[in-house]
Amino acid sequence: MANLNQSSEDLACQVWFCDEEKVRQIQTELEGVNDMALILKALADDTRVKIAYALSKTEMCVCDVAKLIGASSNVASYHLRTLNHLGLARYRKEGKMVYYSLADEHIANLVREVFEYAREKSRR
Repeated sequence: MANLNQSSEDLACQVWFCDEEKVRQIQTELEGVNDMALILKALADDTRVKIAYALSKTEMCVCDVAKLIGASSNVASYHLRTLNHLGLARYRKEGKMVYYSLADEHIANLVREVFEYAREKSRR
């Protein structure tokens, strides 16, 4: 973790110089940043990140998710609907059961990578 006692002088440039070409190049790549922020906001909730991690491993019905997070099926459904609404999860109905999975492998990889990073960091 960064040293919070460092002075602002240690963390900022002492002279002003801007690489205009580098900035322009990155600015053009940032056009999808709003969608990225929405994804990260959705995953910033402890409960939703638990659900997303579970869904990165396997498809689960609402009842399984409720049991996993220790909540009612209404609470689980709320979080699952939120993930679905943001395009991170999808669902399918089978009779009276509703099953959720992550929308695609990009989201699954993101969740697993961050989970592994956090796990390794906690071991240090």
